[in-house]
Amino acid sequence: MSTNHRLFGKKNSPMRIHMEDETVVTQLTEQLYSMTEAQNRRDLVVVCIGTDRSTGDSLGPLIGTKLEEVELRRFHVYGTLENPVHAVNLQERLEEIAKNHYRPFVLAIDACLGRMNSVGKISLADGPVQPGAAVQKKLPSIGDIHMTGIVNVGGMMEYFVLQNTRLHTVMKMAHTIADIIVKTDQLLPEKVTSTSLLQSLRLKPQMLLRSKNETPL
Repeated sequence: MSTNHRLFGKKNSPMRIHMEDETVVTQLTEQLYSMTEAQNRRDLVVVCIGTDRSTGDSLGPLIGTKLEEVELRRFHVYGTLENPVHAVNLQERLEEIAKNHYRPFVLAIDACLGRMNSVGKISLADGPVQPGAAVQKKLPSIGDIHMTGIVNVGGMMEYFVLQNTRLHTVMKMAHTIADIIVKTDQLLPEKVTSTSLLQSLRLKPQMLLRSKNETPL
């Protein structure tokens, strides 16, 4: 869970659209595609942060679960209702991602609290998100880019607010964000696989041996 006012760096203004806007999926799909299409040599990783022990903070795991049910081409998903990514295991999961993916390009997803007139808005921006900021937890920042959903009003009694967030709001937002990621995945080009330097060095002795054994005609 993040605080709305701490999410974004100064480099770019985030795109922010209400989930009830009829163009929300189209606009955010186009934006997410433009932010990821050039990363065709890197693994694209979606980290859905949150826990199902709190209604408001279950946005991330709900999205991860919806994405897990789809056969994605480019995005690798971490954080589901069954295996959430939360405050206790965040560092461990980050190390797991670094181990399993070469130069991963990470889209971090988290719920956040904001102003009354911002509840229901979905934001997409460059830079990392700071999980746990809304409830004063010091956790590692995560993400090359991030997407957040404002699920309720912040400012006071954050734990109480999260527990009393409407499930309907969270479910609808999770469905919308999952739809955006699935549509982006369908548009993205296939990953370019290139031979690493280490692989090249391993191939050279074999190629040399083959050339010595060959007699030109």
